[in-house]
Amino acid sequence: MIDWSSIETTFLDMDGTLLDLHFDNHFWQEHVPLRYAERNGLALDEAKSQLYQRFRRAEGTLNWYSVDYWSDELALDIAQLKEEVAHRIALRPFVEEFLDAMRKAGKRLVLVTNAHGKTVTLKFQQTRIDRYMDAVFCAHDLGLAKEHAPFWGELRALEPFEPTRTLLIDDSLPVLRCARDYGIRHLLAIRRPDLRGPDKDCGEFMAIESFRNLLPVG
Repeated sequence: MIDWSSIETTFLDMDGTLLDLHFDNHFWQEHVPLRYAERNGLALDEAKSQLYQRFRRAEGTLNWYSVDYWSDELALDIAQLKEEVAHRIALRPFVEEFLDAMRKAGKRLVLVTNAHGKTVTLKFQQTRIDRYMDAVFCAHDLGLAKEHAPFWGELRALEPFEPTRTLLIDDSLPVLRCARDYGIRHLLAIRRPDLRGPDKDCGEFMAIESFRNLLPVG
């Protein structure tokens, strides 16, 4: 699927790519509404209705990914709530085998995520995937989400890379399209970001079911 001889750097998304998106879907669709309903004396369905509207308005912005923003907006300690269900954080199958193979093949591995730093820290504690990475970049540190065109130029200033020799694996079509427009040549989508959910329409991008599809790494 990939000509590894043409790849120097691999950018990897975290949620829905290396990690099963089920944690995040459960957290925002079920756990936060439950705690919000309890705090505000609402029925769960009413809490979901209110919250889903607010979530939709923030989609595609850094606020959507910000633990601090939602803590202030909802008067809930979002970081603490994530710890309550941290046992649901899970690697996708064959992720560690893939990362280990990439390291042994001498490929540069860079985690590039929209997730807030507090979320990244929690997920690293649960999965230890950071030990495979040569570098980690959070969109909040750059002040731009990955689906915004200037992000990739800002990233390149911090992490020099040759776009024609770079692979990006991500579950977000807007992110993949933005990276393609910047000039990143090798792009892969994720067929089922939430392993308990349905397959996703991956548009014009080649997609993988599992990281097993990318083994062996040459």
